[in-house]
Order: sequence, then C-alpha cells, then structure tokens
Amino acid sequence: MSKFIFVTGGVVSSLGKGITVASLGMLLKSRGLKVSVLKLDPYLNMDPGTMSPLQHGEVFVTEDGGQCDLDLGHYERFIDTNLTKKCNVSTGQIYWSILSQERKGQFNGGTVQVIPHVTNAIKTRILSVAEDSGADVILVEIGGTVGDIEGLPFFEAIRQMRIDVGADSCLYIHVTLIPYIAAAQELKTKPTQHSVKELRSIGIRPDVIVCRSEQEVTEDLRAKIALFCDIDEEAVIPNTDVGSIYEVPLCFAESRLDEIVLEKLKLKAAPANLGEWNDLVASIKGLSRSVKVGIVGKYVSLPDSYLSVAESLRHAGFAKGTHVELRWIEAEDLEKGSDQCLEGLDGILVPGGFGSRGVEGKIMAARYARENKIPFFGISLGMQCAVIELARNVAKLQGAGSVEFGDCEHPVISFRPGHPEVTGLGGSMRLGAYPCLVQEGTLSMEAYQEAQIQERHRHRYELNREYLDSLIDAGVRVAGVSPDGQLIEIIELKDHPWFVGTLFQPEFKSRPTNPHPLFVHFIEAILKSC
Repeated sequence: MSKFIFVTGGVVSSLGKGITVASLGMLLKSRGLKVSVLKLDPYLNMDPGTMSPLQHGEVFVTEDGGQCDLDLGHYERFIDTNLTKKCNVSTGQIYWSILSQERKGQFNGGTVQVIPHVTNAIKTRILSVAEDSGADVILVEIGGTVGDIEGLPFFEAIRQMRIDVGADSCLYIHVTLIPYIAAAQELKTKPTQHSVKELRSIGIRPDVIVCRSEQEVTEDLRAKIALFCDIDEEAVIPNTDVGSIYEVPLCFAESRLDEIVLEKLKLKAAPANLGEWNDLVASIKGLSRSVKVGIVGKYVSLPDSYLSVAESLRHAGFAKGTHVELRWIEAEDLEKGSDQCLEGLDGILVPGGFGSRGVEGKIMAARYARENKIPFFGISLGMQCAVIELARNVAKLQGAGSVEFGDCEHPVISFRPGHPEVTGLGGSMRLGAYPCLVQEGTLSMEAYQEAQIQERHRHRYELNREYLDSLIDAGVRVAGVSPDGQLIEIIELKDHPWFVGTLFQPEFKSRPTNPHPLFVHFIEAILKSC
C-alpha cells in the first residue's frame, strides 16, 4: 500500500512548494523507492491549457497529452519520471465530474454537497494515481496557501486521508515563510506560527515544517518554531536561498529531511545514492565558460512562461561546462523597428506560443539569426515563424503567413491534412508524444544519434506541404517527419552554422542529469561560433 505525503503552503504563494516536493521525491527515489507525484490546483479552470502564461506560467505537457501546471515540470526534471495527465487535478475537473454524474441521476436523488461528495472525489483521484503508478510514496502538493477559500475542500480531503489510510501511511509537510525584517535585522517566526495555527484550525497538524528564508535559520529559531508549533525540533527544516534550485535536495539531505520522513512513515529504504546529483551540483558551481542566449517571446515579463526552455538551456550548459546567460527579449520591441536588442547574442531561441501578438518580432529575430549566421533554435511557433521568414525573404513568396493569424496569400503554415478548421480557444490540437523519423545527414541526427524519437507536442498548425518544394529551393532541409511522411516535424537551414526548427517542444523532456540532445547540440554550436 502506498504512503502519502501532503505538502501545503502558508503565508504567501511562490514559496517553492513545487521544488520542495520535487527535491524530496528525488531523495526518496535515490533510496530505491518508487515515487509518484500529484498536484491539486484549486482554480476552477479544467486545466491551464487556456490560461495566459502571464498569470500562471508555462503550460507543461505530459507524454499522454495532459496540459498541466508548471510544477509537474519540476517533478519530472528532479525525479526523472514521466507523469500523466492524472497527476494534475483542478477544482474544475472535480466539479465537472460530480455535476456530470448528478445530471445522469447517479446520486439517486440525494443532495450533492462539498462533504462528502467533493472531498470523496478528490480522495478518489489521489488513490487512483497511487493505484495506477504502484508507487511506494505518493507526494501530493496542494496549490495556493492555507486559508484560501477555494482550497478548503482539498484541505478537508487530505485531513480525511489520515483517517482513511492510517497515521503511519500519511504525513503532512507545511512550507512557510520566515521573513527577514531589515529594519530589525532579524528573521521573524510569527507568520509561520499563524500559518500553522490556521492549518491546525482545519484539523491538520504538520509533521514537518520547511522554512523558506533569505537568511540562515539558526538553531534558536528552529527551537522557537518547534515550541510554538508543537513539532519536533529536528522536523523544522531550513530552506535558505541557494545559487541553484538543484542544490535544494542536497540541503534537505543535510537536514535529514528524507530520513525524518522515512522514520515517521515507518518505511525502510536503502541509503541515499546521491553521487550523480553531487556531480551535477559540483559541475554547476564549476562552470568555466559563458554564452549569451536571447529568448524572443511575448510573455518574457514573466520568465516562468518559458520555464522548461530556460531550464533546458541551463541543463545543456551544465553538460558543456558553460553558464548560459539568458537575455529575455520582448518580441513586440523588435516590431518597433530596431534590432539592437539582438546585438551581442551568441544564440537566439524563439519559443512556442499562440496568437498573433509579437509574431512579426519573432519573424524578425529568425531573419536576424539567418542573415548574421547566429545559431538559431525555433520551437513550435518559433519554427513556424522561421518558415514564414524563409518563405517571404528567401523563397520570395510575398504575403506568406499562417492561417492562425488570418487570411494570407501564401499559407505556408496551415491545418494538417484532413483536419477540420477550428476557431477560438480550445479545439483539437496535437498534444503529447508523437513519433518522428530523424533523417540521415542532418544536424538533428548528429544530436539524437537515433532514427526514431518520441517528442511532445502542443500545437494545431503544420507546415503546408504544398510549399515544401519552394522552401527546399530556398535552402530548407527536412530533418524530421512523421512515420507516414505527411507531417514535417523538424526543419534545418543549409549553409548556416546551426539553424533548427521543431514543431514539437523538446524542452519538456530535458533533465538536469540527462539534458535534451537538441539543446546540447545548440550550445555546442554556439561555443563553436564564439
């Protein structure tokens, strides 16, 4: 039977619950345990698929096509496990399920209520992940903070879980803030005390408190928190700011977090094998070179909108002993007529996205990279923008564009063959992992070193094969296709140091200890060009 660890947050959001969950999961996996993770999000949306990245960060895509919270990306990167769409549950999904049953008369005329129907539905989703994964430990993160009205059904559900599965199979971790007050020059524990009080008022007593802080949490402060929050002093775990998020698991190991969890859950496990992770952190601290990569997007005011892209670039840099300095460039700034913001870059990456805003700026970035022989990586919409630029300026197809942005004379980007036209949000997209055949004699084959790959997609539009001959004449090389040969997955540009575009989004499969081959090849090309 699986053991359950529930991770809640207090005081403020963005404390790093996701990193806490991912780090603990990595430590438990390093001890030979099978781990799975679930994120409970209190918002009413069905999933983040139609939410603006400026509000919620990137939409992470799982192998089976789930559009999920960005924290699932942290889980996969740290634990090195592919999760499923079942691993992200929203209030919207819960209520949709219950109301669908109610409309079918499946409650036999009974009154449908938050308790027990909503809480039972939440517990069922948690237990379903445990059953499907067969994991020894299920880590469950509850989004938001304790006291949020929309989160109350989730807190009640996890309170009941201790009764359902037994005290030895259920553990609560509360992540809270220890703010540093500059005027007083000291850390304050009162917000943590109030947060724990709020949590206990709804029937949950934390077994472990993780203290986020800018300054060192001293032994005296830990003792004070333990006393006022009625918890073992050793279970007050400091989580002070570090140079890289990949140092957090080692900090937790030093504080014995994984050992404390195993003791409280009465789990036996092998000693932690952290050799690979120690090597990773040592390599991060020993980076000897530096390159500048510009990320040209429409959501750059919130870098979390491109979190997996940024982390994938860093992973590739770690593998090559190189610090990748990211320059966030607003695509609309390029549309104002100046490309000065692109000067001095060693590489340019245009990531995915939806909608017409900023597209012309992304097209300008692709042209700048092509004309100045700067290594270029176009992902999803970034690849489409590169194709449009080549069609307009090299193939001389004036008026080339994408049907996504309205009528155009030459729709070089269009719906896939046989696909019904879709307008507005939602509709049918290619989501999740699809196979791709990598062509011999290409940069992509040099990177992958294998003929067939599986990559994750999140898009609706494809390269229009009617224009393929014109694009090939303009210097485009088809580097990857679907197994039936109908869909173009990867394009490259001849006579250029490194110019690659992918319709899929490879960043979702990169890991810090196993960086994605295309990102590694991109950084290698940049280093050669410098």
